[in-house]
Amino acid sequence: MRYPRIICGVIVGILLVASLAGAQPLPGGKAGKEQDPKGDDKKKPPKIEEIKFPAIPTILDKESRPIDLASALQLAGVQNPQIMLARERVVEATAMRQLAAAQFLPSINFGTNLDHHTGMLQQSNGNMLKVNRDSLYLGLGASAVGAGTVNIPGIVWSGNVSTTIYRSLVSKQVVRQRQFSSDAVRNDMLLQTAQSYLELLRAEGRRAIAAKNRADALEVARITASYAKTGQGRQADADRSATELDQRNNELLQAENDLLTASARLSQVLSLNPSERLHPIDGWVVPNPIVPDPIPLAELVTIAITQRPELQERQAAIRAALLELQNAKVLPFSPNVILGYSAGGFGGGSNLVAEATPPQPRFSNLKDRQDFDVVVFWSVRNLGVGNVAFIRLAQSNVRQNELQNVEVFDRIRAEVVLGYARTHARFAQIETSERAVQTSQKAFEQDLLRTTNREGLPIEVLDSMRLVGRSRYAYLDAIVDYNRAHFELYVALGQPPADALARPVPGKLVPPPTQQK
Repeated sequence: MRYPRIICGVIVGILLVASLAGAQPLPGGKAGKEQDPKGDDKKKPPKIEEIKFPAIPTILDKESRPIDLASALQLAGVQNPQIMLARERVVEATAMRQLAAAQFLPSINFGTNLDHHTGMLQQSNGNMLKVNRDSLYLGLGASAVGAGTVNIPGIVWSGNVSTTIYRSLVSKQVVRQRQFSSDAVRNDMLLQTAQSYLELLRAEGRRAIAAKNRADALEVARITASYAKTGQGRQADADRSATELDQRNNELLQAENDLLTASARLSQVLSLNPSERLHPIDGWVVPNPIVPDPIPLAELVTIAITQRPELQERQAAIRAALLELQNAKVLPFSPNVILGYSAGGFGGGSNLVAEATPPQPRFSNLKDRQDFDVVVFWSVRNLGVGNVAFIRLAQSNVRQNELQNVEVFDRIRAEVVLGYARTHARFAQIETSERAVQTSQKAFEQDLLRTTNREGLPIEVLDSMRLVGRSRYAYLDAIVDYNRAHFELYVALGQPPADALARPVPGKLVPPPTQQK
C-alpha cells in the first residue's frame, strides 16, 4: 500500500465532497437555431429557469448537536452502561478476593448467656438429682454452660487448610479474568462507537450526494420540460426525466431517514438523548489508515495473540481451573481445623450448694474464666466417592476452559486475517471508485451539454446521470469502509481506538471544517 496514493485519494475525496456540498447546476450551452427544411427558424425555447418543480420538504430539524470522534470515544468510556457494568464486575471480583484472603483471619465473638434449670438432672454415675441451677457467662464468646467449654469461642478460626489456601489463589485469578474481560468489553464498545460514528459520517455523505444527484436530475428535468413545452422535444423524454427527479426526491428523503437512524444508534451507544440529532463536525470523509502497512500479516497475528484481552482472560480462567483441580486432589489429605479462645466472667449456683454445710451463696459472683480449644480432623467425603466426583468435575472444568481458549485463539486469528484483507481490498476500491467518479462526471457533463444544445438524446444524459450517482455513492462507501476496516483491524490486534486515533485531517490538505446545522 503506497501512501502517496492515499494522499491523492484524500485530495480527490476533498474535491468530490466539496462539489457535493454546494455545486451549482452545470452550465449548458445556449440552444442554437435549427433550420427546418424550408429554412425557417424554429421558435427559441424559453429559459430553463422558467420551468418550476415543487420542492420536497425535509424531515431534518434545523437544530443539531455537534460531535466528533474523540468526543464520542470519551463519552463512551464514561457513560456506556456495558463498560460501566464490566468495571463493576471487576470491583465485585476484587471484593470476593478480599473476602477469600480474609478467611486466614479468625473471627471475634462477644456475648453472654444465662442458663436456668429447674428439675431433675442425671449425674455421670447415673444418680438422679433434683436441682435448681443457674449459670451466667459474660465476655469473649458465649454459650458456656456447666462444666463444658465455651461452645461459641470468643476468637475462632475454622476451615479446611487447602480449601482456604486455594480459594485465595483462585480468587486472584478470577480478578485477573474480570479485568481482562472488562478490557475486552471496553475495546468492543469503543469499536462499536467508532463504527457508529463512521456510519453517521456515511449517512451525512450520502445525504450530500443525494442532494447533488437531485440537483443534477432537476437540471435535466428542466431542460427536457422546456423543450417539450415548446414542441422541440418529446413529452416522453420530459416525463422520463420527471420520473427520474421523483426517484431522486425519494432517494434524498431516504438519505435523511438513514441519517436520523445513524444518529439515534450513535446516541444509544453513548447513552445520549436520541431525539437530539447528532452532527459530525468532520467536514470531510478521507482515508485514515491506522495500522502501519509495512507490518506483515504473520506479525499482526502474533501481536494479536500476545495482546488480545480475550486470550488473557481465557488463560486466567485455565489457571483458576487448575488450582481448583489441585485443591480437589489434596482435599482428602488436608485437615479441618477449629481453633478457639474465650475469656470472660462465669458464675452460678444451685439450691444444693445453698443447702450445703457450711452454706454457700445461692448465686456466686462472676469469676475469671479462660478456654482454649483445638480441634483437628480429616474428612473423606461420601466414603471417597464424593472426592472422586469432585476431582472429575474439576478436570472437566479444565478441559472446557482449554477448549474455549482454542476457540478464542482461532477466532482472533481469523479476525486479524479478515481485517487485513478488508483494509487492502477497500484501499483498492478507493482507487477504482475514484477513477469511476472522474470518468462518469466527465461523461455526464458532456452529455448534459449535448442535450442542452439539442445534439443528443435525453436518454443518454439520464444514463450518464445514473452512472455518476452510483459512482459517487461507491466512492463514499469505499472510503468509509476503508476507515472502518482499519478500526476493526486495530481492535483485532488488542488495541482500543484511543483518542490518538481521532487524528484531525492535516490542515495543508483540508480547510478547517465548519459546523453545519
